[in-house]
Amino acid sequence: MSSLERQTEPPSSAPGGFRLWLARLQMAHGRKLVIALPYLWLILLFMLPFLIVFKISLAEMARAIPPYTDLVSWADDQLSVTLNIANFLQLTDDPLYFEAYLQSLQVAAVSTLFCLLLGYPLAWAVAHSKPSTRNILLLLVILPSWTSFLIRVYAWMGILKENGVLNNVLLWLGVIDQPLAILHTNLAVYIGIVYAYLPFMVLPIYTALTRIDYSLVEASLDLGARPVKTFFSIIVPLTKGGIIAGSMLVFIPAVGEFVIPELLGGPDSIMIGRVLWQEFFNNRDWPVASAVAITMLVVLIVPIMWFHKYQNKTMGDHA
Repeated sequence: MSSLERQTEPPSSAPGGFRLWLARLQMAHGRKLVIALPYLWLILLFMLPFLIVFKISLAEMARAIPPYTDLVSWADDQLSVTLNIANFLQLTDDPLYFEAYLQSLQVAAVSTLFCLLLGYPLAWAVAHSKPSTRNILLLLVILPSWTSFLIRVYAWMGILKENGVLNNVLLWLGVIDQPLAILHTNLAVYIGIVYAYLPFMVLPIYTALTRIDYSLVEASLDLGARPVKTFFSIIVPLTKGGIIAGSMLVFIPAVGEFVIPELLGGPDSIMIGRVLWQEFFNNRDWPVASAVAITMLVVLIVPIMWFHKYQNKTMGDHA
């Protein structure tokens, strides 16, 4: 028996033998395991679900469990393969889907912009705070994420309704004469998305701000540049990576958001997440719903690939 076989053979009776075997296996094949684990993760959690959904998108609706037909069937000693592309063609025929995609992209883009406008000053304040209070401020940014997402959205329903906290405060201050109708509008959807995803914008920008070489900022000020020009010419370009990363972390999940437009939005808040829910659970048309999901994924691949290309370029410049 070779030395490699002796290393990888699991011991049967020694105490803690399984741990010892794992340690020896890692020593013998450590590099291969390190390389294989990310690919295994992608295959199990991305490629496999994607292929399943893609398979359903090419099927036909059926009154059965599951509610779609098989792509491959065997009958009369013949193999039959049926691919139905009508589900994708339906997306182009019905204007509802185009409107849902367009509104989802619009809501996600506007929400990302507001998260950036609010998140950058907040990240700046945290990065330039005293070391003794910095961790407390970071904790306050992250703390809402420790609560259930659904509970936080329900809390906003109580804040935004006509007899809610916001209207009562505005009425007490005399700012308004009658309650504002904010709940079940697109404005409520924007408020909910910005609130929910703001930490995902703050943290990458904060990380980028803490890595800035502030001697460059001092040099710019010493050479006579005004603080505003220094900010936009030096600081913003140096934090561009954090801005792009935060924008991707907000934009991509906001496109497919379902809970916020369902609870805070109204009938005009037609986003692709609500359309998916209706097709899957109300209409039980899984093939069309899968086609909607595949199309949305293809649309989101464009910014993801652009971000990946930017990361590779940035790493190449720093190499």
